[in-house]
Amino acid sequence: MSSNLALSYKLAAAQGASPVGQVIALYDTILRDFGWALVALAAGDIENRMNRLNHALSVIGYLEYVLDYERGGEATTRFQTFYRVTRGLIVQASCKPTPEGIEKLIELYAQVRQAWYQVERRSMPDQAGTADMQDVRPAFDFAEVPQSRWSV
Repeated sequence: MSSNLALSYKLAAAQGASPVGQVIALYDTILRDFGWALVALAAGDIENRMNRLNHALSVIGYLEYVLDYERGGEATTRFQTFYRVTRGLIVQASCKPTPEGIEKLIELYAQVRQAWYQVERRSMPDQAGTADMQDVRPAFDFAEVPQSRWSV
């Protein structure tokens, strides 16, 4: 039941989010998938690892699909390249899984997620400067993920 409540909360939050906030939520989903894939890798749970990596691929595919090629300019091309390169890294993490491979994906997506967060903060000048470092972390609790070799 608590997972249904969490899902309801996430859906309600996404509906009220700005477009950038929605992108941040998708990056949080990708990061959560990578975190659980890493835990599954450590546990030898191939099915769950593959499910999580495949879900991350689906979300990344959606992010690439919604890129605005007419108005996005060079940024669109850079995001498209980023998504294509990281899709290759995910396929590699699927075929030849290592903790380091998934940790690299976490690092890459966390950096881009933080950049999106900064864009969101700048678009709300009345709240600029009120964020502390906790605010730039993904909007999910890593405590949900059982301990593994990675840290946040």
